[in-house]
Amino acid sequence: MPSKRNKSLSDVSAATSERMARVAQRDNACERALRSALHKRGFRYRLHRPVEGTRRTIDIAFVSKRLAVFVDGCFWHGCPVHGSAPKNNAAWWRRKIDANVARDHDTAIRLEASGWRVVRVWEHESVEVAADRISRLLRPVRGKNATFS
Repeated sequence: MPSKRNKSLSDVSAATSERMARVAQRDNACERALRSALHKRGFRYRLHRPVEGTRRTIDIAFVSKRLAVFVDGCFWHGCPVHGSAPKNNAAWWRRKIDANVARDHDTAIRLEASGWRVVRVWEHESVEVAADRISRLLRPVRGKNATFS
């Protein structure tokens, strides 16, 4: 008897469905590398914090700074540089990836509406460059002309 997962992917081969099920949805290598780089810089965070009103989670959440970091895979989230379109079942995959992109956009809107800043890091980005970008948001540079309140 086919599982529910296979039924929802009825127009995808069993082998493809099995391969998709094995893809790490959390704690993947890119996410772990970024977390390690941030931790080495002295930042502490929460993992997989729920997004209110949804079943979605923030990959890396800096709760006190209200900064949400998502680490997105190029294929699954439709990277404009490295995203690819499979030839088999092209229409199904286009709908799947478009739905992921729409969900990402909706998640960002929900978080921003509740006072969060959202950072998206593509898997192809350098970990150090991404960590630098996040660090700047967490520790704003204060120059000579900065006003302190």
